[in-house]
Amino acid sequence: MDTGTHVVMGLALGGLATLDPVVASSSVTATSVLIGTIIGSQVPDIDTILKLRNNAVYIRNHRGVTHSIPAVLLWPLGILAVLYPFFPEANLFHLWIWTFVAVFLHVFVDIFNAYGTQALRPFTSKWIALGIINTFDPIIFGLHVIGLVIWGLGANPGYIFLTVYAVLVAYYIIRFITQRKVLSAVKEIIPDATDIIIAPTLKFHQWKLAIMNKNQFFVGRATNNQVEILDQFNRKPIPETPVIEAAKKDKNLSAFLSFSPVYRWEVDEYDTYYEVRFIDLRYRSNGHYPFVAVVHLDHELNVKNSYTGWIFSEAKLQRKLNELPN
Repeated sequence: MDTGTHVVMGLALGGLATLDPVVASSSVTATSVLIGTIIGSQVPDIDTILKLRNNAVYIRNHRGVTHSIPAVLLWPLGILAVLYPFFPEANLFHLWIWTFVAVFLHVFVDIFNAYGTQALRPFTSKWIALGIINTFDPIIFGLHVIGLVIWGLGANPGYIFLTVYAVLVAYYIIRFITQRKVLSAVKEIIPDATDIIIAPTLKFHQWKLAIMNKNQFFVGRATNNQVEILDQFNRKPIPETPVIEAAKKDKNLSAFLSFSPVYRWEVDEYDTYYEVRFIDLRYRSNGHYPFVAVVHLDHELNVKNSYTGWIFSEAKLQRKLNELPN
């Protein structure tokens, strides 16, 4: 989920914790738990700082080890080590319980996004992305904000957020059922599909689609369970040419390939360089595919420059590469 949603979820868990008699009976414990749930709801995303290095490092590592099983177990202990000295009278066990719930919930809800997490590391590095909830879901965020406002007006936060989370469980079930209907509709149109990626959008009844069969890629959208194919590409195996093999060694393209499950590729030759471009097909926006990896190599197959990430115009991409096309 996005940072704002994780923040309101941390606050909500602090309110829900007041249903715990131990928390409710001690203002010190309640205060420490509220701080612990706020921090716990944010800390797995500390790897966002990797953006300061470069996109390749960020793409390869974001929602990786920081969202893994060992991390979920260790983050609460680290938070307690920092927090408990400031609240020595707090109940340590209940502070740990609610901090753990906050960390676990952060990772758990991220699984439902299209981006996903490597939540089962170290057992597998596979990305788990159920594609049911958008990274920012206005209904989820809005329900939390409404709950926080009602809490601010003096209502019991425990019962408020117990109700909010009961509603959200039903909402997730509805989203799952809706996604299954879209899946069935896709299979009717493309019965020989081998892979179907369904990604949510900000709109409740609209989904993005990336579909593969043995010979083709299909990109589309579903609105009210009606599937529309927007683009279609022939699948071409990636050839083991010297140009592509050299490009694959570049950190940006390597990071892209470690993350993207469905893409097409292009190779162009100019007067002084080759351009190798890989295009992720999951994120079509206004007829454009913004998530790419591009590598420029000279004719001796040395990498001149490269880029991976989200880009929305060719001119900006070339500026990122610090080079205009010939």
